[in-house]
Amino acid sequence: MFEEILSRIGTSLNKHSLPYMIIGGQAVLLYGEPRLTRDIDITLGVNVDRMNELLDVVQELSLKPIPEDIESFIRQTMVLPALDETTGLRVDFIFSFTPYETGAIKRAKKIKIMEQEVNFASPEDVIIHKIFAGRPRDIEDVKTVILKNPGIDSQYIRNWLKEFDASFNKNDFLKTFEEILIELKS
Repeated sequence: MFEEILSRIGTSLNKHSLPYMIIGGQAVLLYGEPRLTRDIDITLGVNVDRMNELLDVVQELSLKPIPEDIESFIRQTMVLPALDETTGLRVDFIFSFTPYETGAIKRAKKIKIMEQEVNFASPEDVIIHKIFAGRPRDIEDVKTVILKNPGIDSQYIRNWLKEFDASFNKNDFLKTFEEILIELKS
């Protein structure tokens, strides 16, 4: 079920030249442990000014936008949540064009699903997203991805987490990552 919709999403986004990467639970399934997830999270490397192109994609995919006032919702949240009514799967399209997200999309791994290349966030960027989210489930996902991908570029992760700590006047993103690494070594 996920394979078919991921393949269709990849086809449509590529056709419309919308840069993207699959993040969240679907990326964790690729790099970590199998776990239950009922949604697909997609970061788009564009601003909301390309909303109409995304709406064309949603229509092509026969997805139903969830918000009633789509434009207002997108402008407020930078997200278009949609539903695949056939499978009950939720698909969240997230508008983001920050330097980090733009670079992460360029680093995305092309994974062949049903003869279609689909862009998944790299393991490093999945870890960064998950640490940023910070929920207990996210931290467990980080541990799994690290254990299953021993060759990750820890310095890349450290550099971005340090930058996010500075940008958000926090100091716990990098600290969280370092604590996870220490825990996994013991």
